[in-house]
Amino acid sequence: MTNQILTLNIPRWLKWISIFAPNSMKRVTGLYKNAYSGLSPATWWLSVVMLINRSGTMVVPFMTLYLTQTMHYTIGRAGMVMGIFGMGAVCGGFLGGKLTDKLGFYNIQLAALLCGGIMFIVLGQMTSFPAICACTFVLATLNDSFRPANATAVAQYSNEDNRTRSFSLNRLAINLGWAVGGAIGGIIASRNYHLIFWVDGITNIGAAILLRFVLSPKRNSQTPAKKDIPVLIKARSAYKDRIYLVFILLTILYGCSFFQLFSTLPVYYNQRLHLTPFFIGIVMAFNGVLIALFEMAVVFTLESRKRNLHYIIIGTLLVGLSFVVFNLLPGEHSIALFAAVIVTAGEMLSMPFMNSFWISRTDLGNRGQYAGLYTAAWSIAMIIGPAAGAQIAQFYDFHILWYVIGGVSIVTASGFKWLQQRNN
Repeated sequence: MTNQILTLNIPRWLKWISIFAPNSMKRVTGLYKNAYSGLSPATWWLSVVMLINRSGTMVVPFMTLYLTQTMHYTIGRAGMVMGIFGMGAVCGGFLGGKLTDKLGFYNIQLAALLCGGIMFIVLGQMTSFPAICACTFVLATLNDSFRPANATAVAQYSNEDNRTRSFSLNRLAINLGWAVGGAIGGIIASRNYHLIFWVDGITNIGAAILLRFVLSPKRNSQTPAKKDIPVLIKARSAYKDRIYLVFILLTILYGCSFFQLFSTLPVYYNQRLHLTPFFIGIVMAFNGVLIALFEMAVVFTLESRKRNLHYIIIGTLLVGLSFVVFNLLPGEHSIALFAAVIVTAGEMLSMPFMNSFWISRTDLGNRGQYAGLYTAAWSIAMIIGPAAGAQIAQFYDFHILWYVIGGVSIVTASGFKWLQQRNN
């Protein structure tokens, strides 16, 4: 009797699949096709430049190991070097933003990539601690001066209808590049740490060469040869835009929460959930894979439906929830993967629309300044967030830290809500 029922039901399931599966597949294919269509060729080329640049990102992830294992410095001295890198990144954000408005985003990107590439190689040759500290500061300043210029370029090469997707494509290139750079960097570092400085430097220079050939003013009509703004028009200063300054403060708070993902959370995975380094790597890679697969489609579906701050608020709350769930739900491997899904959803809803928000408050005369402040905000969060999180985890335990992150996220989301009401 059971076999008879199965025999009767199987054709119905096959008929259901044959009817609905093709249509579903067509809808999904159409969604992804539309998500990636309509972007300018310059946007695509800029993402390729970013992919090449980030594929060589090896020095920063392995810097602490290089200093402790190869140079035989203490963890305290290694931490000092990374702190100096953070200070240089903050300076680079401000400097890059200011110079972008004066010299143009193309010139700053080209100079930052070339000079940064040279400094990576120079840093690898330094043997004294003071020289390493000095070169690290210069390198970080050059490296992060690229970011405001790059963000300004993305805005220039896009329009209001596809701007958020253009930033998402750029983020996709960054995430893929980080994944490739981290994997290759691990292989190279296991043989010779000094080689990672050469590879990082050469990929920077290679990205600069590609930028010169495909996006120079002579080869791309969307790249202005020089600023063309009427002298009588004075652009609004980002430092006098109160709404934007509150947004920057909230971005720092958001970043302090988000950066626990790469600092205290891996330690929690190892010490409390007893996950192996291999599985921790899988969880971290899972975040990048989800972004690569879904962010462009998600942004395309949501773009222009509601205001940017609406999605930023939801994304901020999801980021906070991804840490609080460790105090609410049991599990080890399963809870780590579940939390990764939540934080990735929060990241996809917040970060692309954050870019669109600050761009919406700019014009050609002040876009670099706004981008510089935004870049500096993330650099400040990268310094404060991991340091504060580590102290809370050490003196009060991880479950207190996760509740603190949840509370900070609620406060941050409330701040974005206030901005939403003031920005109507």
